[in-house]
Amino acid sequence: MTRSAKPSDLAAYGALVTTAIVWGGSIVFQKFALGSFSAVEVSVLRGLGALAILIPLWWWQEGGTVRFSARDWGIFAVLGLGVLGNHLLTLFGLRYIGAAAAGVIIGASPAITAFLSSVLIRDVPFSAVWAGCALSFAGVALVSAGGGDAVAGESPWLGGALVVLGLVSWALYSIGGRRTMERFSPLTVNWTTLGLSILLQIPLLWTDQKMAVAGAASVPLSGWLALAYLIVFATALGQQAWLYGVQGVGPSRAGVFVNLIPVSALVFSAIILGEAIGLKEVAGIVLILAGVWLVNRQSARAARRG
Repeated sequence: MTRSAKPSDLAAYGALVTTAIVWGGSIVFQKFALGSFSAVEVSVLRGLGALAILIPLWWWQEGGTVRFSARDWGIFAVLGLGVLGNHLLTLFGLRYIGAAAAGVIIGASPAITAFLSSVLIRDVPFSAVWAGCALSFAGVALVSAGGGDAVAGESPWLGGALVVLGLVSWALYSIGGRRTMERFSPLTVNWTTLGLSILLQIPLLWTDQKMAVAGAASVPLSGWLALAYLIVFATALGQQAWLYGVQGVGPSRAGVFVNLIPVSALVFSAIILGEAIGLKEVAGIVLILAGVWLVNRQSARAARRG
């Protein structure tokens, strides 16, 4: 099979900007979907719908030529736990914190990944990232503090903690998946780990039901549209658009675009959910993004010295 041509910088940047905006909106639509579905129902239905898109796409691109060993499936299963943790912990967190606040917290994802990478695989010295991580974590604490109103959520500390744990799960998935993607395409890793995460969640459906109890007829059209957004844009096409952008400009330059996600989440929250953007959210996003910038700057310095 011929190797696909490298995207132009303009096309890659367009894909990355679009993905960041879509992923920011996914926080809001997850919150919206929780009005009609339980957290586990959203996660399972979202995953099944995405697989219906990803598996045919994978078959078309790779022609079913990929062979998996039992060890490969074991690795995919472990990585699937990271996907499961990210999806479910974020959804459960959104029960207790507003979408705007959650979107701001998700902006700390690069700092969390850098922190865990420095500790677990030591690809970057801890001394190069600790200050930026501390700054980002201070922003997370600020956004999660106080509240109790509809905008902040009924329990911002609990919701914020669950969202952070979801980011930790995604960071561990990203770190663990690096070596796996030396042997398999990102699309292969994407659908296999997503599929296995769904298998692990199915037993949880008996413990967390909403739509299954009330019936599909109880879900308004807006609820189905929110779920469709999560399936098509956030999970299936968004992931592939991100990979397309990474192919064009590389992971380091692409990572900067993660910073657009909290901004997008704030705008979507204000427009769709009517959540006010307060001084606390603005201050939090400044601290988080400043921390991410410091992590990137110090990591680049350490790489040049190395």
